[in-house]
Amino acid sequence: MRVPLHIVEARRDKLAQLIETHRYLPLRELCERLGVSEATARRDLAELAKRNVVKRTHGGALAEYNERFPSFNERRSLGGAGKQKVAKAATRFIEPGGTYFLDSGTTIFAMAEFLREAPVTPATIVTSNLPVGELLAGVEGLSVYLTAGQILGRQSVLLGETALHSLEFWNFDIAFLSAEAANAEGVWNSQEAIVEMQRVAMERSKRVLLCLDDTKIGTTAPQSLVGWDRVDILLTDAKTDRLRGAGILPGFSGIIDCHAAPPLPPRSVGNTSELPVHFL
Repeated sequence: MRVPLHIVEARRDKLAQLIETHRYLPLRELCERLGVSEATARRDLAELAKRNVVKRTHGGALAEYNERFPSFNERRSLGGAGKQKVAKAATRFIEPGGTYFLDSGTTIFAMAEFLREAPVTPATIVTSNLPVGELLAGVEGLSVYLTAGQILGRQSVLLGETALHSLEFWNFDIAFLSAEAANAEGVWNSQEAIVEMQRVAMERSKRVLLCLDDTKIGTTAPQSLVGWDRVDILLTDAKTDRLRGAGILPGFSGIIDCHAAPPLPPRSVGNTSELPVHFL
């Protein structure tokens, strides 16, 4: 039985709106949202592409993200001195004997550069960030592991279902995460696959440490990562007035000024209320 044309067109309109809103969506999620099979979704995408409503890419959403989003090298130049201050302060939370997740952000790469210059060993580093893995692999006393996953060359990252599953083998003392934006509602990032990766890493970690320079505060991005109730520490160079203006203060109390980053916290502490937090 053929589906009436007006129903098909309404479904395709909804598909186009979803892609316009989210920019990158995996085929599986499109099918779930529309309640259709992969074959139907592919036919609808092909028709929308023929009309120049959407752009199809081999490899799906990750391939389009890799192609359209600013590359890793382009993003490294953003954030300036603030990014460097936050990154350097983050290394003080690395403690001998610990196991840590380092995500795919350029702030985390800057952190790895400081860690290479002043290693804290022995320690285990797990990362989806290809440049971080390459940078730290030669440091004596660091055991460095890359996640599995699809390689996105321009973004220098491993992502996808295989990457998510590979994190299930690990338990982390701290997940060091970066993001595109933070405001009163929480933390935001650029792409759904990155958010999925970060959420799994958070679930596998005793503590979540968010590294954000001043330029990310009071802004937003396409994908919601997490609310403030799931973040243990925000390490930032942002001033109190900016944090208040963004609505992050006074609601969130786990903020550490990167200029006054504390000594390394004891690993035996299991809850963040015992951490030496500097309240702004």
